[in-house]
Amino acid sequence: MSLQLVKQLWYYRGFIFGSVKREFQSRYRNSLFGSLWTVLNPLASISIYLIIFSRLMNSRLPGTTDSMAYGIYLCSGILTWGLFSDIINRCLNVFVDNANLIKKLSFPRICLPIIIVISAGLTFIIAFGLFLIFLLLAGKFPARQIWALPVILLIQMSFSVGLGIILGIANVFFRDVSQFIGIFLQLWFWFTPIVYPITILPAFIQKLVMVNPMTHIMAAYQTILVNGSRPQWINLIWVAIFVILLCFVGVRMYQQRCGEIVDEL
Repeated sequence: MSLQLVKQLWYYRGFIFGSVKREFQSRYRNSLFGSLWTVLNPLASISIYLIIFSRLMNSRLPGTTDSMAYGIYLCSGILTWGLFSDIINRCLNVFVDNANLIKKLSFPRICLPIIIVISAGLTFIIAFGLFLIFLLLAGKFPARQIWALPVILLIQMSFSVGLGIILGIANVFFRDVSQFIGIFLQLWFWFTPIVYPITILPAFIQKLVMVNPMTHIMAAYQTILVNGSRPQWINLIWVAIFVILLCFVGVRMYQQRCGEIVDEL
């Protein structure tokens, strides 16, 4: 990201954080429980993953006898994938949905994806924080490796926003992009070891799945939260390099097309 772009984002920080605040307020306006839903919704999901799958369905991860292991594995994958897909889906139409705002006001258009990332990140932190509280109460809290989670989260969110900006710009000029990505994300979800461990796949399929950057990001979360072990940093380094390149492409694409976006809308 160029220094000029960083200065622009800093200059418009009031607009960015004000927009995030308004989004949270409008989301639960006229709601009886208001912002309490930000806690109730993830609480219900976490309870389903940890109690129903681990206790009632008695699901087990291969090679472990821990009754909670699969629930933790599933919950860590689905919560973090939810953040990724939420950012991608919202960035897809961010310029199209805000066409009137873009035409009426003068501000860096890249503020819009940043608003989405911050908003989605705050919602995720609430949900993931509840998950960590569950682990703490269950005696499964990965205290020794917890420091690594923010690093992995930073890589994941950078990947999400870099890809989201590219897709959002592409969708302005080719509206079929949003339809295609909706289908592609469903396939991508099942191509990522979230509801199943990669070890159950045939060897040649495992090699294909390992090409997927989200495989390594999910594996890092699952290794920490399920096993309390250190993630495979060498795999994450390669993912981080790819993410940096992706973000560079996204920023360059924005700089080259930001003027055309207004005309196309």
